[in-house]
Amino acid sequence: MSRAFVKEDDHQQEPEFRLPDPDSPYYAEAAAWALIQGADEGDSRSAELATGYAWGDPALITQVEAILEGAEADGEDRVAQLARRYLKAARR
Repeated sequence: MSRAFVKEDDHQQEPEFRLPDPDSPYYAEAAAWALIQGADEGDSRSAELATGYAWGDPALITQVEAILEGAEADGEDRVAQLARRYLKAARR
């Protein structure tokens, strides 16, 4: 195999998503934020595995809409962009 396709930087740390207990009333909000964070870091799959939700899962629409509203109010363009992408995927 060509060395161009060998991942040598294997010491790269896996992302850490701090989530409350799944029974917590705050879990859905934390999961929505984790999915946005994962997408921002280019690692949506790790966020999906950590939360149990897939990108665009309609169950988190309310939480992602709240994230979008806050991001727009605070001028957080990247978070708003990712929230819009999530909502678009959820509404397909």
